[in-house]
This record gives sequence, structure tokens and C-alpha cells, in this order.
Amino acid sequence: MTVEDLIAGMLREEGGFQKAFRSMLADELEMSLSEFCELSGLSPSTMYKVLEEQREPNIRTVRKVIKALRELTDSPDEPFIAVIASNVSMDVLPATAEVSGRTVILREYPVNTVEDAIIAAVRAERDGALAVVCAPIVAPTVEKILTIPVSRVIPTVSIIKAIERLEGVV
Repeated sequence: MTVEDLIAGMLREEGGFQKAFRSMLADELEMSLSEFCELSGLSPSTMYKVLEEQREPNIRTVRKVIKALRELTDSPDEPFIAVIASNVSMDVLPATAEVSGRTVILREYPVNTVEDAIIAAVRAERDGALAVVCAPIVAPTVEKILTIPVSRVIPTVSIIKAIERLEGVV
């Protein structure tokens, strides 16, 4: 679970923020709500009400939660390559890759639209990505915006498999 999953959960469904936040606390951070509040400076009573769905988090609270989660989960010293793709594509993505004889972390930036991909690319560069890997449809735009290298995904195998599934239609 990532901070981006938390944001997507909040936008996707009622209670999505709460579900994703609980999961991050328990699985990723392995800490209690009170420990998180102490480290983040958030009010425990506010966060308790949010988690118990007694109130929706306001934008200021969400920003503080996201900032604290990023500080607690991101390790800026580790170089990474940002992979910008749909959630479906992320299912098979390994955690690291060998590039020029060096192991590099692959950080997922899941998106659903072209606009999301452009925003994710800017965020990835701001987060310190060494490079970005994205779909060819957004690569020309992303290359104009970013100062880091952009590599295009060439989905030859998946295109051929999709065509083969059409057997009998043609």
C-alpha cells in the first residue's frame, strides 16, 4: 500500500481513505494510531473520529497525513525509477530491476488517465526519481515537462496476445 493508494481510496469510495490508512498503519508502518499522531503532530481525537467515520477528513488533515506518511515510508537516499502505468500493469511489476549492473528500486505510480500520468510524472520527478517509464501516448508530453530521462513502454508482447485472443472473430 502506498500514499497514492490512500489518495485513490479516498477518491474512489466512501470510507476508502479510512480503509487505506488503517492498512498502512498496520501493515506498512506497524504502529498504533497514537504513535502515528505523536510523530505527525495530528490530533489523536481528530484522527480517531476520522477512522471511526464519525467525520470526513478535511483537506488540511489529509495533507498532514500524506506528508507524515511520505516522511515515514519514503527513503529518499535510495535511487528509484518511477513506473507510471495502470493498476493492471503494476500487478506483474517487480520491486527492483538491474540497470547498468546496478539494482534500482521501481516505484509504482498507478494512473487511470492521460492527465493522471502527466501529474504522476511531475510528482515522480519531485520525489527524486532517476528516470520515468511510461506509455508512449504520454511520453512526448512528459519529456517536454521533465528534466530526467523518460523511457517509453513498448507493449509488443501484450499487443500480440490481445490480437491472438481475437482468433475466430476475423
